[in-house]
Amino acid sequence: MSLVLEGVSKVVDGQTHIYPTDLELKSGTMNVLLGPTSAGKTSLMRLMAGLDVPNAGKVIWDGKDVTGMRVQHRGIAMVYQQFINYPSMTVYENIASPMRLLNKSSQEIDTAVKEAAELMKLSDFLQRKPLELSGGQQQRCALARALVKDAGLVLLDEPLANLDYKLREELRAEIPKIFEEAGSIFVYATTEPEEALLLGGNTATMWEGKITQFGATPTVYRQPVNATTARVFSDPPMNFLTLHKSGDQLLFANGQAAPALGSFTNLDDGGYVAGFRPNHLEIEKHTSDAIEFTGKLNVTEITGSETFIHLDHHGENWVGLIHGVEKLEIGAAVNLYLDPKHVYIFAQDGRSIAPASYAAVV
Repeated sequence: MSLVLEGVSKVVDGQTHIYPTDLELKSGTMNVLLGPTSAGKTSLMRLMAGLDVPNAGKVIWDGKDVTGMRVQHRGIAMVYQQFINYPSMTVYENIASPMRLLNKSSQEIDTAVKEAAELMKLSDFLQRKPLELSGGQQQRCALARALVKDAGLVLLDEPLANLDYKLREELRAEIPKIFEEAGSIFVYATTEPEEALLLGGNTATMWEGKITQFGATPTVYRQPVNATTARVFSDPPMNFLTLHKSGDQLLFANGQAAPALGSFTNLDDGGYVAGFRPNHLEIEKHTSDAIEFTGKLNVTEITGSETFIHLDHHGENWVGLIHGVEKLEIGAAVNLYLDPKHVYIFAQDGRSIAPASYAAVV
């Protein structure tokens, strides 16, 4: 089985929600749609499901054009961020409901419901109503219903966003295991890069209605094809710095200069944008060729074992992630160090120009 989008687009009231998009998803794969709120993730999933019809392009399911086919005939399952269960039915009946619509036998239904309930840790709650469950249990009920439907396409629209941290972490690890043998196509929308990395599979980064890159999740993370993808696949967002290379020197907007070391030596003279993730910005110098900067500390966020530092570098907002709890004075100047090997290099129009062997070490 495969799901192919051929130039699909969606315009609503003159506003483009999805720009012309080509995408192919294969059976047995986990595919993550990663992007900020309003990037177009839900809009794209609705086109995949048949809940909306594209203004242009085709949706091909298993070689058949299903662009105009109603969602009821698509063989899909969808789980939303909000808990959608039938309040008057027990958990058992909620999970069983899609199988009853498919006229499955009582024995088939009972077996499937109990297996799904066991996976979702709901075995002790099958005779309860959804409103008698916790939020996490309600969402697991919705996930179990999607599981027993045996759909060819399962769409998960930020299904864990409303759960508490502990349960969210638990289900993040369980979901790939739960669905890995189903043979269906799974599409999982999230705003969190960490969640995409934990789920694995493939990731499509989205920004303002466009897919900026699609491929194996580790590859998209390590080798972004442009600055937009790099920004989307970093939390906190990637830091950027404009620079100009002249001979063996890197010249920065504030008048600072540094030697052009590492892969910077292979660049032609001209203007570039350097990108680096927060965890590569340090307050101690660990390598002899580290580039030194000075920033004004605006805010610190202590998470326990780590500290986020928010800085102003000559009008550019940077975020650093440092290990441990650091006592830093707000408003003070902080010396910062950046190892050149951790820097992505982009052209001024945002295209990545770092060699793959260079980007792979980041």
